[in-house]
Amino acid sequence: MDSGIDPHTALALLEWQIELGATEAIGETPVNRYEAAPVAPLAVAPQPSRPAMPLAPAPEADPVLVARAAAAGAADRDGLRAALAAYEHCELKKGAKSLVFSDGNPAARVMVIGEAPGRDEDIQGKPFVGRAGQLLDRMFASIGLDRAAPDPARALYITNVLPWRPPQNRDPEPQEVAMMLPFLERHVALIDPQVLVLMGNHSCGALLGRKGITRLRGHWAQALGRPVLPMFHPAFLLRNPIAKREAWHDLLMLQARLRETA
Repeated sequence: MDSGIDPHTALALLEWQIELGATEAIGETPVNRYEAAPVAPLAVAPQPSRPAMPLAPAPEADPVLVARAAAAGAADRDGLRAALAAYEHCELKKGAKSLVFSDGNPAARVMVIGEAPGRDEDIQGKPFVGRAGQLLDRMFASIGLDRAAPDPARALYITNVLPWRPPQNRDPEPQEVAMMLPFLERHVALIDPQVLVLMGNHSCGALLGRKGITRLRGHWAQALGRPVLPMFHPAFLLRNPIAKREAWHDLLMLQARLRETA
């Protein structure tokens, strides 16, 4: 549209308005300067994702404490056997064929405690059934005791410190003995024999806290509130027949003690 103002005059008017402080052109639509202008949302920089913190692994249960709780909850021999069968903290269980729990008359006055099952015991699931077991039977028969006797006065009850066979018949390890000891102590409490016979070094170490069967045998001791007689293990006697004389002496000691308490 032609306003009738020549360009030179229009430029002069514009410069004059700028000198007066005019900085914006006036449009056809009035502008309300008191109305707040919309504020654009601030852009938030994406945060790098943090990897989830791994949960701390649950502390492993103490095998000995688990064994104590399981053994204490056994009200009878069947319950104790079931508790042993359910116990999962002993690696020996994974390599053994059988749980070797016990043999003999539970009412016997004499409880024999060996070290651990061997190959024959692992196969049959009973303690002292191999060559050493046959010798053990002959030894105790010489003083009138028999694991198959129905009369408690003539009977034997037999178990081991470990209920599972160690690989290659190796010696029991301290941690294996420690986790099986609560079961053994409960076993003795349930049977409640008058006398314990500890066959060999490792059974003495478990219940007496001492080893050295050559020095320990032939001397009465105390464990679990009852008299204990350490003796040579039959497997040792098979390798050292000359030691059978000392074993016979120890059997006579046991026979005398049983006669005194009959």
